[in-house]
Amino acid sequence: MSERKVLNKYYPPDFDPAKIPKLKLPKDRQYVVRLMAPFNMRCKTCGEYIYKGKKFNARKETVQNEVYLGLPIFRFYIKCTRCLAEITFKTDPENTDYTMEHGATRNFQAEKLLEEEEKRMQKEREDEELNNPMKVLENRTKDSKLEMEVLENLQELKELNQRQANVDFEAMLQQYKEYEEEQKRKEQEEDEQEMKAMLEQAQNRRLLVDSDSDEEPAKVHAKPVAKVKPTDILQEDPQPQAKKLKTESWERSVGTLNSKAQLAGLVTVRKPKPGATLANGTEKQGATASAGSFPTATGTTSSLGLLGAYSDSEDSMSD
Repeated sequence: MSERKVLNKYYPPDFDPAKIPKLKLPKDRQYVVRLMAPFNMRCKTCGEYIYKGKKFNARKETVQNEVYLGLPIFRFYIKCTRCLAEITFKTDPENTDYTMEHGATRNFQAEKLLEEEEKRMQKEREDEELNNPMKVLENRTKDSKLEMEVLENLQELKELNQRQANVDFEAMLQQYKEYEEEQKRKEQEEDEQEMKAMLEQAQNRRLLVDSDSDEEPAKVHAKPVAKVKPTDILQEDPQPQAKKLKTESWERSVGTLNSKAQLAGLVTVRKPKPGATLANGTEKQGATASAGSFPTATGTTSSLGLLGAYSDSEDSMSD
């Protein structure tokens, strides 16, 4: 199976590369490239600010008849982002920078202007010294004076650094600690004085109050309270009213404490048979007496006791 991507091309035996026509392109032809704005600029048409680093689809061309040390200079065409006005700038290989050409003004180039001014002054000085030897001597004298001033300033800075290096930091810390202790001592003294003044004021106020109380007669005398011993309550008799109330509350909740049975009329006692022995009669009487003499809390309980005694007597009689 043959390869899908063939690297070698087929050349026929009668192939002649000289017969291939050459493509002739114009020297000032333009290419579309993607670039970023090399500096901050402002459009002259609408005043829109274009900041450094903004991306554009620009057209690039080679500038004709402009070369720096054999290096070609290129021109770029971009459009304003607001009004679509055309802006052009060129490369500057001499200063390794770009130069604005048309459509906008460059902003924030103070450093560049300063460098250009320094270069201009240096060039003027060289031109003056070229034809005037006295000017050369004056310039040298000025340079030597300036150098002496710079050296003196440098020496002063060195001496100042040495003085600061000789500072005893331990002594400074000790002095600061002493100052803090003195401040604390003063604060304590002030606090003590304030406390003394407050105590004196309180004592004076108390003396005034005591003197006023001695002068004024006592209007109300408190009644003497008799001292009561804890054991006196055991010796005292309960009051009759409290006793009566206690009895009434007991009768309402439990019942009357009567020895007379309320249901005594409902119970009938059979007479013993003639053949009963004396012992049985005695036992019956004892059982009846014991049942009747038991104190009950309610009438119902006493009647039940009588009924139980009656049943016991009948059992004994049957026996």
